[in-house]
Amino acid sequence: AHDRILTAVNVGASSLSLAGSSFIVVCYLLFKELRKFSFKLVFYLALSDMLCSFFGIIGDPSKGFFCYAQGYSTHFFCVASFLWTTTIAFTLHRTVVKHKTDVEDLEAMFHLYVWGTSLVMTVMRSFGNDHKFGAWCWTQTGRTGKAVHFVTFYMPLWGAILYNGFTYLQVIRMLNNATRMAVGMSGQTFVSDTRDNMRALNRWGYYPLILIGSWTFGTINRIHDFFEPNHKIFWLTFLDVGTAALMGLFNSIAYGLNSSVRRAICERLDKFPERLNRWLPNLKYKNQQESELVLF
Repeated sequence: AHDRILTAVNVGASSLSLAGSSFIVVCYLLFKELRKFSFKLVFYLALSDMLCSFFGIIGDPSKGFFCYAQGYSTHFFCVASFLWTTTIAFTLHRTVVKHKTDVEDLEAMFHLYVWGTSLVMTVMRSFGNDHKFGAWCWTQTGRTGKAVHFVTFYMPLWGAILYNGFTYLQVIRMLNNATRMAVGMSGQTFVSDTRDNMRALNRWGYYPLILIGSWTFGTINRIHDFFEPNHKIFWLTFLDVGTAALMGLFNSIAYGLNSSVRRAICERLDKFPERLNRWLPNLKYKNQQESELVLF
């Protein structure tokens, strides 16, 4: 009964994440004005979350092949997801703090770093794996496999969390200093622009909390399961599975649904009545012609 509940929670939460991340991917593909470098990184993040959620849905311990697919694919794309958040933090830091404008030239390095590291971590995960599955195909049952899983996922994850937190603090501190300087200079326009940036960056400062909220219960559960493998805590596993599977939804809301995306959607909605008004007369005329041909 517990296994069925955990499987249902995993599929339900992964479906929400799949919907949220797919929405961001579709917005990027449809709206040309969003195809800037900064949002391109968000697109890669959403794409990783989308694939991570998709493989989370198809996994089932009763299906051997699909369970392998979920285990390794989920590991690969989840690692890629939190690594893409570090590239976003790095881009902000390099642009705001170091005043560098060469971040677009680093796109190839970002891909090599994210996909290469994800592949290495996923291959390393196979060491010590006894290919036995619990309620969630991504987890491992062997003691060596659990240790390898922790090293290849949770250690890089918390390294990314610490890096993101430290980077965002530096960026926010930099803009705080700029705001104080603007107030001293009494440049009202500059002050207004800087405060707008501060509001955005203060919101970005919560981004590391997404990873913390998504994976804290999973980290605690992995540590507890390593030392007490015969004593499972259902509520902890329930929170582990549910919050981890919702990471894609959290990322899509925080990173993707920004002012640029909302503006692009609103512009399309505003133009929709005009297009509808132009389309309806043409449709009526076409239907009239078809009716005349049928009568003839």
